[in-house]
Amino acid sequence: MKRYIAMAALLIGGLATAQQNKPVLEEVNGMVKVTYYYENGKVQQEGFYKDGKLEGKWISYDENGNKIAIAEYTDGNKTGKWFFWTDKNLSEVDYTQGAIAEVKVWNREALAGKN
Repeated sequence: MKRYIAMAALLIGGLATAQQNKPVLEEVNGMVKVTYYYENGKVQQEGFYKDGKLEGKWISYDENGNKIAIAEYTDGNKTGKWFFWTDKNLSEVDYTQGAIAEVKVWNREALAGKN
C-alpha cells in the first residue's frame, strides 16, 4: 500500500515539478485545461481545473510520450480509479471519499502472455 501512496505522491510531485515550466492554459467547456511540457516539447501532464480545483482526468507521460499515470479528481479530491504503468506492472488504485479503497496489480509479462 505504501508503494501506491508513493506513486500518487510522484504524480502530485509531477504537478509541482511541471509547474516550474510555464503551462499552456485554454478554456474548454467552462474549465481550464492545463498542459505541461518537457523541455523536449513532449507533453508531460495534462488535466483540468474547475473553480481553482483539480477536476476530471489528469494524464501523465514520460519523456518519450508513454502514458505513465491516469488520475481522477472531483472538486479537488482524489476519486475513482487511478492507473499507474511501470516497466513491469499496471496498477489500479481505487479511491473512495479521498482514501485508497482497493489496489490491484497486474504483471505486464503475464498480461502479454494471455494474448
